[in-house]
Amino acid sequence: MHIELMDRVNEAVVEAFERLMPQLTRHSPPPTYDELLEMAQSKAVHVFLARDRGEIVGTATLGTFRTPTGVHGWIEDVIVDRDARRQGFGKALTEACLEKAQALGLHEVQLTSRASRCSANQLYLAMGFIRRETNLYRYPLK
Repeated sequence: MHIELMDRVNEAVVEAFERLMPQLTRHSPPPTYDELLEMAQSKAVHVFLARDRGEIVGTATLGTFRTPTGVHGWIEDVIVDRDARRQGFGKALTEACLEKAQALGLHEVQLTSRASRCSANQLYLAMGFIRRETNLYRYPLK
């Protein structure tokens, strides 16, 4: 198992996202080469890739942004290929995001996970995430 920060984009990275994204959602198409390149070059977006014997089997993203109350971090789009689940990739990807957040001086990191993702929710609780009682609202712009 190897976790790395996506600092460049090639065909293997694009193909991995084309394979992984449908396993997370049917509502968002996989990012294009240009979109992945934009993320790789951003100081606010940190995309981590999990590799098993050289093949990309998972990804997770730490996004950061500043508001008047400080710098905030969100872990987004944690995806592990269905054939590689329950082998520690999700935990390793999440830990990589948390380590980067600490290195950036963040005080906390947030994430959301659908209730139907039982294994993911169990993992986050076991890692020390605290479930918040809050209302999350979405306003669709399209």
